[in-house]
Formats: sequence, C-alpha cells, structure tokens
Amino acid sequence: MRFEIMRLDDVDGTAVDTTVVDAASVNRIVQQAAAIGQRILIRPAESPAS
Repeated sequence: MRFEIMRLDDVDGTAVDTTVVDAASVNRIVQQAAAIGQRILIRPAESPAS
C-alpha cells in the first residue's frame, strides 16, 4: 500500500510539500517529523485507474 504524506505549513496548515511513499517508509518519515516538530498529514494514496 502507498501513502501520500503532506508537509503542512506551521502558520495556516496548508500543504507545502507532498510525497507518495510505500508503507515501509511511513514510520521513518513520522519519526523524522516528530523529531523536528513538523506537522504532516498522512492518507492512503489514490490508486491509478486500471
């Protein structure tokens, strides 16, 4: 499964950066964000139409 991770602006909460990663990478990204106090939003990535 893949997830979309959005880095959020500290002031107004708008997405300033978006990346799509596999499930194995989510924990590492969450730990990095927590270490520096970064706000992120994680949601399942949309599957491409087949």
